[in-house]
Amino acid sequence: MRRLLSTLAVTSCLLAGIPAISWAQSLPGFTLFSGVKSENQLPFRLDFGGQSNGWDRYILKISSKKLKTAVAHFVISYPDYYKGTFDPKEVEVRVRNKKIAVSEVKWDKENRVIQIYPQEAIPAGSNVELVLSNVKNPAFGGVFYFNCSIQSPGDVPLSRYVGTWIISIS
Repeated sequence: MRRLLSTLAVTSCLLAGIPAISWAQSLPGFTLFSGVKSENQLPFRLDFGGQSNGWDRYILKISSKKLKTAVAHFVISYPDYYKGTFDPKEVEVRVRNKKIAVSEVKWDKENRVIQIYPQEAIPAGSNVELVLSNVKNPAFGGVFYFNCSIQSPGDVPLSRYVGTWIISIS
């Protein structure tokens, strides 16, 4: 009887841990002491678990509340200690789960910036997903702050800060 109870206890602990593991790299979660205000944290998902030196797909989300103006292009900056690589040919923009045509993606390795130019301006108040496929994660894990800025159409070419994705690679 004792053996049955201990087996049952271990099994229930393992089963309870599975959902936590599968959601581990989804959305920002609860962050203490990041230096980024909670209202500036943006949700994200890493499709293949965010493993060091592995291939991944980053789905970087921007809620409709953050886009108060239309968007002519997105600017993603990342820290100098992030040593991963991106494939500019495999970048998508999705608005309300619908793929939007992209005219150009520029990856400036030296300045650590990715610029994404949709063919048409994204309307204000849209839920947007920036999908970066064929990403090679850095060889060494860590916590990386990816900052998002936007430029509006016809606007003075100044970027407006939207928020930060706090991405953890293990």
